[in-house]
Amino acid sequence: MKLPRTIRLDPSDTFVFATPAEPGRWAVTGSFLFLDADPETMTGKERAAFRAGFADVEALGFSTLVVVTPATPEERDAAVEALAREIGVRFRAPSLEHARAAAAEEVAYAASLCEEHAEGTLIALHRTIRDGRLVEQFRTLRHRDAGAPGADRLHSHAKAFIVVESEDDEAPEERVDLVDMMKGRAP
Repeated sequence: MKLPRTIRLDPSDTFVFATPAEPGRWAVTGSFLFLDADPETMTGKERAAFRAGFADVEALGFSTLVVVTPATPEERDAAVEALAREIGVRFRAPSLEHARAAAAEEVAYAASLCEEHAEGTLIALHRTIRDGRLVEQFRTLRHRDAGAPGADRLHSHAKAFIVVESEDDEAPEERVDLVDMMKGRAP
């Protein structure tokens, strides 16, 4: 079994998100956090979390990227329990069993995102609202194979990852001014 785990390749998550995820935590898409959200009324950091944040199961902090990681059944169960506690507290679930059922569904969905990908593959998320529906798109990045046809063997070390698939190539281009976000100004 494989699950997504938060990863931090640079410090940007610490100033892009109000609550950044700690690296190395199991993660889910976290889209349930935005079911009633209106992106037009969100501030910069809230909007960044909505657009591109995976949620860690321990604190619902956000991570721009997750990495496909092998997980034992015990680790999966611990991820479900951690997320159930967060769901129970944040959403006032009627019981821990209700929260656990919701958490198990979220973790199962997160695991399904990893099924077809090799260990170490990075996954990025883009979330939008289209026609009143919350839509998730995923992009994967994996290590470049220096022996692959068309690969630049002399410079393969210069590009650690390549984008290998996209759900929707017609997605609108988004621009984020990281300097403004660091200064607390909304985009």
